[in-house]
Amino acid sequence: MKNLASPGLRRAFAATILVATGGLAHQAKASNPEPSRASATSQASAPTQLGSYMAGRVARGQNDVAAAALYYNSALLRDPDNEVLLEQAFLTQVTEGNWVTATPLAEKLVKIQPGHRMAQAFTGLREFKKSNFSEADDRLKAAAVNPIGELTSLLARAWVKHADGKTKEALELLDAPKQPEWAQVFLRYHKALLADAAGRTTEARAIYERIYKTDQKTLRIALAYAQHAAHTGDFKLAQQVLQQHFDRSKGEGHPVARALSAQIEAGERAVLLVATPTEGLAEVFYGLGEALTGEGGIGPGAVFIQMALYVQPTFPFALATLANVYETTKNYEAAIDAYNRIPRGTALESSIEIRKALNLNQLEKVEEAKSVLDALAKDDPQDLKPLDALGTMMRGHKRFDEAIEYYTRAISLIKKPEAKHWSYYYARGTSYERVKQWPKAEADLQTALKLAPEQPLILNYLGYSWVDQNRNLKQGVALIEKAVRLKPEDGYIVDSLGWAHFRQGNFKEAVKWLERAVEIRPEDPVLNDHLGDAFWRVGREREARYQWEQSLTLKPEPEDAEKVRAKLEKGLPALEKAAAVKPAAKQAAKPDVLKKRTENKTAPFTPFVQ
Repeated sequence: MKNLASPGLRRAFAATILVATGGLAHQAKASNPEPSRASATSQASAPTQLGSYMAGRVARGQNDVAAAALYYNSALLRDPDNEVLLEQAFLTQVTEGNWVTATPLAEKLVKIQPGHRMAQAFTGLREFKKSNFSEADDRLKAAAVNPIGELTSLLARAWVKHADGKTKEALELLDAPKQPEWAQVFLRYHKALLADAAGRTTEARAIYERIYKTDQKTLRIALAYAQHAAHTGDFKLAQQVLQQHFDRSKGEGHPVARALSAQIEAGERAVLLVATPTEGLAEVFYGLGEALTGEGGIGPGAVFIQMALYVQPTFPFALATLANVYETTKNYEAAIDAYNRIPRGTALESSIEIRKALNLNQLEKVEEAKSVLDALAKDDPQDLKPLDALGTMMRGHKRFDEAIEYYTRAISLIKKPEAKHWSYYYARGTSYERVKQWPKAEADLQTALKLAPEQPLILNYLGYSWVDQNRNLKQGVALIEKAVRLKPEDGYIVDSLGWAHFRQGNFKEAVKWLERAVEIRPEDPVLNDHLGDAFWRVGREREARYQWEQSLTLKPEPEDAEKVRAKLEKGLPALEKAAAVKPAAKQAAKPDVLKKRTENKTAPFTPFVQ
């Protein structure tokens, strides 16, 4: 629903569905929450059954759904009537898109639990694909067992009725008056889509106008409305819709939206976003799944996304979202496979290749990833995105000279720098700083700050660098303080402010901020080390040793661990001796480590701009 509602409504939706589903993990009514040792199988085989069940739970907890599916199936073979195992086996098979295995599990599950929402929904989709529309409607109606089930049922049944030639009934279903606002967003959107697909252009136009008055930012709404307008030949309205969307998005825009704009500019009529009942039904499950994955409900979201793909296997947006799910769970090979399923020739193609390259990079196939991106940059020399990805990748591997080269090529393509370009200058500036070309680094960071004066990463990096070099101290601290005000829950930025005070000898103030930083990020060894130093300077030596010991348990870099052990043995040097050390050399390792933690925190690279 990042596609279909405001952040507040998305959170309300996600909370509702997660409560309603219990994470899609506890719908079974079985009195035995775990496989019984006294099952239909022999007592001798029970440990293997229980072991498979527990292994399945562990695998699913680690987001290894493929392994979980195998373990649950193995356990189910030994206890085929166990409702918990049946449910878990069904859900994991759906999450993996294993439809041949999922189908008999769903049929058995709805017989045992007629109110099992996801099993009923899946069997409804299966009947729809066989054109058994009446049976599909009955199955989907049986899925309406809680708020999210009711919404899913209403949306899906409307498209089934439209497929069955009952368009009037379909539209009446979408007028459900008792649904909460987050549900009404979906209902209005699908009513517009369905009216459009049914040729009720005037009715669709009125609904789109109503929706768009309150939301010009959401991609799917903008695409649907613009394609509706361009389909009817109203190219002026179509371009107005897209321009408003681009203005609200404050970026370059999604590649599909940009391609649509070019098509309209050329005077070409567009097809409707959703033109058939099959596409409409897929849109239902995609929209719900995307909303869940966008709000952290990865498991339930993946189930909905896969069901969208069960209906429409080549749905590009659903496949891209599925790949994002795999990326989130660090299953990079599966992400690449999902991207490979997206048909060639779409507006997403370049972005898909970039994502595949970044996944190859995560698999430590750096040179292969680099080759993919270099080829993209060669094919379209004016495209910034492959160069940005190459710079980000090289920076991540500490190949800063190469990163500088790619960022320089990207910056040379920018005719007039705008706010959206700040990250290129920031990234090149941090790379220059790492190869000790500070004048160039400072110039880039200051340019980035002019473009985006409210960006905490720039404020923090430039401010800290000045403090670290004992230059522009007052201005540097002011920049860091502003960064903290803008992002008070970022432990690393808060640490920067504390460490800046420490470097200036304001030890009591340093303790205040460094304690806060450790509260936010207690798992970071550098932050604990910094707090230990501050404690020592204010005479809290026992607490200082505790923080240093804590730092060592958190696996710091080897060179840092050696310094911490030396402090545990001897403490910090007396202030008189420390004062004789040049500021830039005094704690050189620490700011270097801190910058390692901020240098890659640029605007997250995502070619699928929403």
